[in-house]
Amino acid sequence: AGVFILVGLYMLQPNQAAILNLFGRYAGTDRTEGLRWANPFYVKRKISLRARNLNAPTLKVNDKRGNPVEIASVVVWRVDDTAQAAFDVEDCQSYVQVQSEAAIRSIASRFAYDHGVEHEPTLRGSADEVAQALQEELQVRLAKAGVTVEEARLTHLAYAPEIDSVMLCRQQAEAIIAVRQLIVQGSVGMVESALTQLERNGV
Repeated sequence: AGVFILVGLYMLQPNQAAILNLFGRYAGTDRTEGLRWANPFYVKRKISLRARNLNAPTLKVNDKRGNPVEIASVVVWRVDDTAQAAFDVEDCQSYVQVQSEAAIRSIASRFAYDHGVEHEPTLRGSADEVAQALQEELQVRLAKAGVTVEEARLTHLAYAPEIDSVMLCRQQAEAIIAVRQLIVQGSVGMVESALTQLERNGV
């Protein structure tokens, strides 16, 4: 009897769970921390419920306009459904990594890197919108693995080296045009102000 009891004892740390199997059949999940006891015939597999970081590698993808860009992100995730994480996918952590890369590629193709049409979100200028879209895309992809995505943000964003110099020249040209437009607007405003003043004086 003593041996039977000792074999059934196991320990769970905070934010840790034990998946219980009985002869190949899923019997449940124990999430209560501390010293625990279960039927010695149960196979106990421990799984972490703590938040984990995934630093996705830098990927070269095409944005909405077809420009090659380099993009990387960090994803904060945790296991929510232990049964799905253990039995619906082969390796939960590997599944998260592969699906995260696929989600990043999908999101990058929806947004232009920069200089979109009026009120159009871009990868560089709409960080919060891009992060929200990435988190939602990840949540849909990782739901099958019982994973909850707590946060997802871009950590690196740049034009690919082969077009970086060309895009830099383009940005400089657009900046010069913007400055000239500002000068013209200022000049027009001064003339309008002068005409208004002359009209008030009866000239």
